[in-house]
Amino acid sequence: MNTTKLFSLGTIALLALTPIPTVLSETPNPSLQRREPTIMTTQPTFRPGINRVTFQGEGETLVGNLYLPATYQTGDRLPTIIVTGAWTTVKEQMPAVYAQRLADRGFATFAFDFRYWGESSGTPRQYESPAAKVQDIKNAAAFLKSLPVVDANQVGGLGICASAGYMAKAVAEDANFKSFATVAAWLHDPESLQALFGKETVQRRMAIGKAARQAFDRTGKVEYVPAYAQANFNAAMSGDVSYYGSKERGVIPQWTNRFAVMSWHEWQDFNGVALASSIKAPTLIVHSDGSALPDNARKFYSQLGGQKQLVWTDGQHLDFYDRDPQVSTAVAAVATHFQKTLASPTISQK
Repeated sequence: MNTTKLFSLGTIALLALTPIPTVLSETPNPSLQRREPTIMTTQPTFRPGINRVTFQGEGETLVGNLYLPATYQTGDRLPTIIVTGAWTTVKEQMPAVYAQRLADRGFATFAFDFRYWGESSGTPRQYESPAAKVQDIKNAAAFLKSLPVVDANQVGGLGICASAGYMAKAVAEDANFKSFATVAAWLHDPESLQALFGKETVQRRMAIGKAARQAFDRTGKVEYVPAYAQANFNAAMSGDVSYYGSKERGVIPQWTNRFAVMSWHEWQDFNGVALASSIKAPTLIVHSDGSALPDNARKFYSQLGGQKQLVWTDGQHLDFYDRDPQVSTAVAAVATHFQKTLASPTISQK
């Protein structure tokens, strides 16, 4: 993929992002370091920090981390934010960064592995299915409402990168969500895909994706390519996408660098921009000119009909995953948004 061509189109492509400036360090800030979860039993006693939980969805077992603030006490019922990340990723990557930062600001937050990914069950593995991910988000919201630590009437959704579109669809269709925010949203439509990658590439991916799906249905065998390989243009992502090439950032043990080819046709058919007019919940968009598809983010914002806010800041797309000042700027805006649009927590009286 020619990243120079993509940049000249006035946007950044998720599948072949422009290089990160070399003046930035590859080492995340200490405040962004991952923290180990508390392993929960079948009868969990929730406590401050990261609580590992499981729930059932569409016949599969999904695994998530529920983050509770340091101030949490038994009996508190907190406004809760579901945090989802970029495509092909797992809960320990950029969702963990935002979930922890927002928990530090007093929210309960929830990051989980979708079906087919990470610790959650489901086959084929590493299958990027927008429909499955949207349903998993809805199931996560229903699950959270059953927990004693969650204010069932105060659930919000934060979508980062590609999952912004999945979260948008869940919010539009599910009344459980009272508020919505995106950071560095990847929101494509047919026109932007063709502008970025060319009509022939889009058509080829549609064809190989459908063929791979048919082969899986017929034989059970899954065709894979790398999720990221710098010089392999058959990979889902190529070029200098440093987050997925650095062990200090996205290359973690929980992440499998693999992409099911059958994902292509379903992923390309998903139209995130078209969802805006269906969203009624208060919405915040945090974006930048250096982030993915900035014109689509503006278009999405303009088509929102309800309460809305646009925070336009600085930074390249990958900066918003795990680097300050981009993460701090985004978290501050997101926290303020949810503080305004979700009720204050119910605090137990000791």
